[in-house]
Amino acid sequence: MNARALLTALFLLAPLPALAQGFAGLGETNGTYAPVTPGTAITFPRDHGAHPGHRIEWWYVTANLTDDTGAPLGVQWTLFRQANAPDDTGTGWASQQYWMGHTALTTAKAHRHAERLARGGVGQAGVDAAPFAAWIDDWSFESTDAGFSPLRLSANGDDFSYALTLATDAPMVLQGEDGYSRKSDRGQASYYVSQPFFTVTGTVTLDGTPRTVTGRAWMDREWSSQPLAPDQTGWDWFSLHLDSGAKLMLFRLRSNDRAPYFAGNWIAPDGTSTALSPDAITMEPLATAPVAGRTLPVEWRLAVAGRDLDVTVTALNPDSWNGTSFPYWEGPISVTGSQG
Repeated sequence: MNARALLTALFLLAPLPALAQGFAGLGETNGTYAPVTPGTAITFPRDHGAHPGHRIEWWYVTANLTDDTGAPLGVQWTLFRQANAPDDTGTGWASQQYWMGHTALTTAKAHRHAERLARGGVGQAGVDAAPFAAWIDDWSFESTDAGFSPLRLSANGDDFSYALTLATDAPMVLQGEDGYSRKSDRGQASYYVSQPFFTVTGTVTLDGTPRTVTGRAWMDREWSSQPLAPDQTGWDWFSLHLDSGAKLMLFRLRSNDRAPYFAGNWIAPDGTSTALSPDAITMEPLATAPVAGRTLPVEWRLAVAGRDLDVTVTALNPDSWNGTSFPYWEGPISVTGSQG
């Protein structure tokens, strides 16, 4: 099929030495934090909620939208949780849980982002499993009834805001091998689940002008205590919605000393998730651009052997830099090429 007809995908392509090694010490040994082990059963609604025994966790939503003029845009909403000490039993201000929220709105000509920071234990930020609710200050992602879906998603920053409804009847998708996602060949891993089947309706407001939007969204959930190896310095992540109804997640983790570590899952329209062999994955930067004083890849070739996928992805807005406390690139892409 013509990949120009693929729904615009959202991806994270991030030179992340700060985020990878600084935030929550992701490349450090896990000490006495809760381990990540293969074969652990992931169940819902329990695992929609927080896992305070693990060092790092996130609820990550990326939405691919079209406004009422047909223009594409992207939205990001992310809540990070960090445990500052293992076996945290503190309450109130003694809690050792810390929270960080990021949001962004991207069009072809504009990229806006905002950040929130909060201390755990005092109600400023948190996550409830059932009914599901994640929040930091007045930003929220929460179920609207007793089930998980539909959900309301909202956030705001300087000169932008959005209020969206996300809905699906599809089950959660287990990434990696039954939710156990390897991040290196030396034992680093996370628990990783996704919901890539959301449909979206709502409103975004940019520079005081509201726009009615529709589209699709992808939610990622990961929790771990040491998801990266000490030498890993960056994370490039892509998600694609295919015309066939299938979904594709790919990532590579870069290292100063070793070849990149590749992983991905092919998700069938019924939600069946199959881990891809690293040898089947090609992620090749094709073009770069100056962004925030850095030179970053903004066009890539992605290919998956055995799935007849070979596409080129290009950033909708190369200047999609989140200049937050732990900065990174995040934004929507256009797709050309073929699959099948």
